[in-house]
Parts: sequence; C-alpha cells; structure tokens
Amino acid sequence: MLLDHPSDGLAAIRTQFGAIFVSLELSRSTWLVTSLSPGEGEKMSKHGVKAGDIAALLKLFAELKRKAQARTGESYPIITIQEAGLDGFWLHRRLRQEGIESHVVDPASIATPRRRRRAKTDRLDGETLLRALLAYKRGEPRVCAMVVAPSPEEEDRRRLCRERKTLIAERIEHVNRIKGLLFAQGISGYAPLRRDRRAQLEILQTGDGRRLPPHLKAQISRELDRIELLLGQIEAVEAAQDALLAEARKPADEKAAPDPVTMLLALKGMGPNFAAVLWSEAFYRQFTNRRQVAAYAGLAATPWRSGGIEREQGVSKAGNPRLRTTMIQLAWLWVRHQEQSALTQWFKAHSQRGRKRTIVALARKLLVALWKYVTSGVVIEGAVMKIA
Repeated sequence: MLLDHPSDGLAAIRTQFGAIFVSLELSRSTWLVTSLSPGEGEKMSKHGVKAGDIAALLKLFAELKRKAQARTGESYPIITIQEAGLDGFWLHRRLRQEGIESHVVDPASIATPRRRRRAKTDRLDGETLLRALLAYKRGEPRVCAMVVAPSPEEEDRRRLCRERKTLIAERIEHVNRIKGLLFAQGISGYAPLRRDRRAQLEILQTGDGRRLPPHLKAQISRELDRIELLLGQIEAVEAAQDALLAEARKPADEKAAPDPVTMLLALKGMGPNFAAVLWSEAFYRQFTNRRQVAAYAGLAATPWRSGGIEREQGVSKAGNPRLRTTMIQLAWLWVRHQEQSALTQWFKAHSQRGRKRTIVALARKLLVALWKYVTSGVVIEGAVMKIA
C-alpha cells in the first residue's frame, strides 16, 4: 500500500538526483507524458501530446526544463522511459539524437499489484513507469529489465530470417487448405509443392470417380497461384540471406578472429538458416553470463518454492520466441548429427525423464555452449566439425 500514498519525507528526486524524470505512455492517437521535476515535491505532472508529434514533445521537454530552472535556479537534464511495444525503437533513437537519456523497459518486468481486480489506466501506467525509472536510477537491483535496443543495421539484418519464417508459415497454410479441399472429395496424395502440380491437378478424380468440380478446380488453381508466388518470394529471401552471410564471412583483417557466422557454419549439422537466426537474433548482442543467455531465449527455469512446496513450472517463455523455437529445432538436429558430443550423451542419459522435457533442457545447454563457442572460442566437447 506504500505506492498508494505519498510519503511525508523529502522526495528522492530532490535529495539524490538532479534530473527531470519523464515516462511516455504511447498509443496510436495520444502520448501521455508523466513527469516529475525538481522543486515540485512528489507531484507528478501529466500532459498529452499527439502521437508522432516529435516537435510538440520536444517543446514540452523544453518547457519542463524552463519551469524547473525557474523554481530551483539550476538546469536539469531529462531522463525518459517507455515500454517496448509496437512503436519499436524509433522514438528511443530520436531522443538519443537530441541528447536525451532514454530507456526502453520490458513491461512484463515491472511489478504490479496482485489484487484480483486492479485498476488499469494510462494515468496509472504512466505513474508506474515513472516509479520504475526512479528505482532503476537509484540502483535498486532487479527492479525492472531494460531492453537493449539494437542498432538500425542489426534491426534490419534480422528481418530476412523473420520474413522467411512468415512466408513459410503462409505457404504451409495454403498447402494444408488444398489438401483439405481434396480430402473432402476422397482425394489424398496430391503434393502442391511438386513441379508438376498443375498437370496432376488436371487428372485428379474424386473418390466416386468424377472429375473435379469446376469451381473447386478454380479455387485450387488460385491457391496454387499464391503458392507459386510464395515460392518465388522465399527463394528471393533465401538468396538475400545467403548474400548477407557471405558478406559477414569476409575477413576484415587476416589476423582477426573468425566471425560468429564462420564459426557456426563450421559445426556439423549447422546450416545457413540456423546460423542466420542465431547470428541475427542472439549473438549480435553482449551477454554477461549464461543465465542472461538462457533468459533472453525464454529457456530459463521457473521454480515454485514456498515452504514445503517445491516444483518446476517449466521454462519462462519470456524471451525471444523465434530464438527459442530455433534452438529446440536445432537441439533435435544436434542429437542426430553430433552423436559423440557430450551434450548428446547427456540427453541420452536423461531422456528417460521425458524426451520433450529433456530436449528443452538440451536446447538451453546448447545455446549456452554456442555462446561460449562464438565469444570465447570454447569448442563444445566432442563436437564434430565439417570437413573443409
């Protein structure tokens, strides 16, 4: 209940920090700006700005600085915080360009009341963000998790892997739709991805010996048009991805250490798609320890321990979902292609507890091992390299 009532002592902003703290609650139509300035005690000011109007936002910041200087006789910098969401990182980068200290926070990491029915409004969310920023700047541990914003180049580089995954998912939808339409007519075994798919469509007969009805045949033909368009787009994306990987593998200096892409592709069972995802989604950023690596992929364990109760809830799934899915797929391939590695032997020794549960644990161990491999050159024990 301490968050619901103002304190009677001096405000922390007056005694510890010489700055104007601002939270930005972003929406499609309006940005709610909540500020706490020196000289105003614990009073939080709220202002509305039209979404996307940077000029109005900077004008408001200038007005906040002017009023704070008029009250205290000193000039203060501005520190902002916003949630990671649909707006991406463009506003964060723009504020940095203006010399403003900006932070992007993971909204799921901010503590909230655990009442069964809690009030939620933009005003309350803005105040919560502001309190989280104050606690973070005071140095309180684990008060929230700040997002590491990628550079524009890093953000653009990972679009190829994400677009390829989207296109493949869309291709699967059309293939399944065609198979479902034909199965309702007693037809199975038709492969829409074969090169002779058009010729095979012409000779199909229903289960009761009829030719395909004209409207059904036309519908399937239009579905094939979409599949062929997707196949061309997937081929173009994969070509661009291969070119990007080839560019990354060019050594800038003969004496320089191998780049992550070259090191990953040297492992048996590691293809260009897996290497591209690991490089663009995970190994472009810095991690301090293995726990951060596992948590970033959402593969960290979430125990439930209270008194005599002790159980595991599974992985957190709070990290990068694309990286988590890729690592589980890669873990299955690792067991197949790296049979002599220590990780595979560990999987075989513990798989009696459940293969699904053990493969997720192997994915976490493999990600940590790959991180050590590309950053420190620690070769995975028993791993087989490709023949040059």
